[in-house]
Amino acid sequence: MRDLARLRYREASARGHVESWFLKANDPGGHRAIWLKWTVWAGERAPERAVAESWAVAFGTSTGHSAAKSVTPFRSARFERHGLGVAIDGCTLSATAARGRVESGGRAIAYDLSIAALGPPLKQYPADWMYSPAFPARKLSSPVSSALVSGRVDVGGEPWALVDWPGMVGHNWGRRHPEAYAWGHCNAWDDGDDCVLEGFTSNGAGVLVPAVTMLWVRHRGVSHAFNTLVSVARNRAEITPRRWTFRGADKEAAIEGELWAETDGMVGLFYPNPDGTMCHCLTSMIANAEVTLKLPRQPPRTIRSSRAALEIGTTDARHGVRMHV
Repeated sequence: MRDLARLRYREASARGHVESWFLKANDPGGHRAIWLKWTVWAGERAPERAVAESWAVAFGTSTGHSAAKSVTPFRSARFERHGLGVAIDGCTLSATAARGRVESGGRAIAYDLSIAALGPPLKQYPADWMYSPAFPARKLSSPVSSALVSGRVDVGGEPWALVDWPGMVGHNWGRRHPEAYAWGHCNAWDDGDDCVLEGFTSNGAGVLVPAVTMLWVRHRGVSHAFNTLVSVARNRAEITPRRWTFRGADKEAAIEGELWAETDGMVGLFYPNPDGTMCHCLTSMIANAEVTLKLPRQPPRTIRSSRAALEIGTTDARHGVRMHV
């Protein structure tokens, strides 16, 4: 399997490009979460003026949610040539650690975290070649699909001590953000079930193709991927500004479920496209999940969580979620 954590942006040949690496971690005993992001953005009209951004969002602080973002020229950022290694405006991410401080609009979030991976990455696409051509239009990989995150976070003077918070590290890239999409992840279930769930629905990022839904599950060490061409043709999903419902099946297993968040549990973020249009990202790292698994030689099992990650993208600005940065 090729190196899917490295930088995909090519400055010399890029037209428009959006790319991000992100870390999320949930408080196992409460309703708090930290979401950190490192991004590259290149516009279609002037790709040589690409920028790099560092983001930080804290959910469930004593005064509500907090979000900050900093922007710097792409050429001042640093990326490892192989593997996961990003440094943007003093904020760094590797496969084992994240450190930095993000400040904007009078808000500041600082962090010093260690990342201990649990198990191998989930393989999002069934063939390596699918990470290169135009389809799927949005590429997704999870260098660390499940982890325990520990360390310190300071949210505007409010200290958080993280001890084995369930988390993950993801990476995605493409020519633009899809017109409408949903992404979800959960590895912190209310009954302590050993299950990692990840998936997405995308309308094809402006390409005239049907919506694509791909799903992956690792349950008690056994992986199930609903991502072959046959599975994708059968998978179904619906997206609203607060909810993502899905179902998928292959020859051996099936999954159906939904992730949803209340309005006050979401943070709105502006995601500009390289062509100048705007995508509104409605994200919650404290979303709800209810998923039913039908696995080989096992009775159907329904698991639930209030610590799931849900990100919904829309071009409709009438969604009613507060936009933070």
